[in-house]
Amino acid sequence: MFENKVYKHDIDSPIGSLRISASDSAILSINFLDSHELTFSDINPIIEKCKDQLDKYFDGGLKEFDLSLAPEGSDFQINVWNLVSEVSYGETVSYETIALQIGDKNSVRAVGNANGKNPIPIIIPCHRIVGKNNDLTGYAGGLNRKQWLLSHEKFFSGSEKQLSFFEEDKIEFNV
Repeated sequence: MFENKVYKHDIDSPIGSLRISASDSAILSINFLDSHELTFSDINPIIEKCKDQLDKYFDGGLKEFDLSLAPEGSDFQINVWNLVSEVSYGETVSYETIALQIGDKNSVRAVGNANGKNPIPIIIPCHRIVGKNNDLTGYAGGLNRKQWLLSHEKFFSGSEKQLSFFEEDKIEFNV
C-alpha cells in the first residue's frame, strides 16, 4: 500500500510507552508497549508532528488531531474507523450507535471487532466507544487506559456525560 520507509519512534506518555510508526506521508500505527524501554528513535516530520500533538493532548491543550493517517484495514474497518473519528472529544457513543450509522443494527460485534483492530488508537478515538449501557468494554490497550483516556477528556472538556463511568474522581494508572 505504501512504498516509503517506515519510521518508528517510542515515547513516554501518562498511559505508558507508545510506539508511533509512520511513512514519509502519514501515521501508520500507534502501539501500546508493555515495556518502559524505549528502543526506537527514528523520527521524521510526520512523527514529530504526531509526538507534538500527543504531548498537547495529554497536557489537555489539544482536543482534535490534525494528522495524515493511513490505517490498513478492510473496507468495513475503515468505515468504522471513519465513524469513530467523528465522535467528539469528551463524548462517548455505543457500539450499537456506530452499527446503526453503518446501516446494520446487527453488526454490533463486527463494529467491536473493527474497533479492537484500530491501528491508530487515541488519534482514531476508539476509547470513546462504549457498551450499550455505558459499560467500559474492550480496549486493545486495556480497560485501565480506556478509563484514563475518558476521564482525562471528561476533565478537560467539562463534560458531565461520562461521570457515571467512574466511582472515584481520580484514576490511578500504573504500567
